[in-house]
Amino acid sequence: MTSLNKMVGIYIVIKGTFNRSYYGIDGDDMDEMSRVLIVEGKQDRKKIQKILDDEDVFILCTFGTLGIDALEELVDDYHLFDRDVFIFTDTDEPGEKLRKMLNQELSHAENIYIDKKYREVEDAPEHVLASLLLSANMRVKVEYLKGF
Repeated sequence: MTSLNKMVGIYIVIKGTFNRSYYGIDGDDMDEMSRVLIVEGKQDRKKIQKILDDEDVFILCTFGTLGIDALEELVDDYHLFDRDVFIFTDTDEPGEKLRKMLNQELSHAENIYIDKKYREVEDAPEHVLASLLLSANMRVKVEYLKGF
């Protein structure tokens, strides 16, 4: 992996030469997952991975805003037209820009919205994230639901 790949994770996607284990899966495991949850950053992915208890959901991190070419490769590489896709971005300007771009390309995608008072997915309380994921029919660990 070049130093550019280490610094800018999205470069791996743009060139289509990424190592799937870099994204948290290995080999053909992605082929068995039917749902994809798209988030912006590594911290978003890390926090959601901790809450999710659903092996059928792959969390795809865009590492920020994508260009058109990168978006097209992302769609092709992950077969996003053939999967249930959920978009879960921040409520700040870059997050809304990414959500709009993803929705234009993936009209079948469902959107999960974080309350604007939290601004970023990684800053939202775990019980809030768990409730939002559960409402999107994803299994979550019970201990992250408030009141349990």
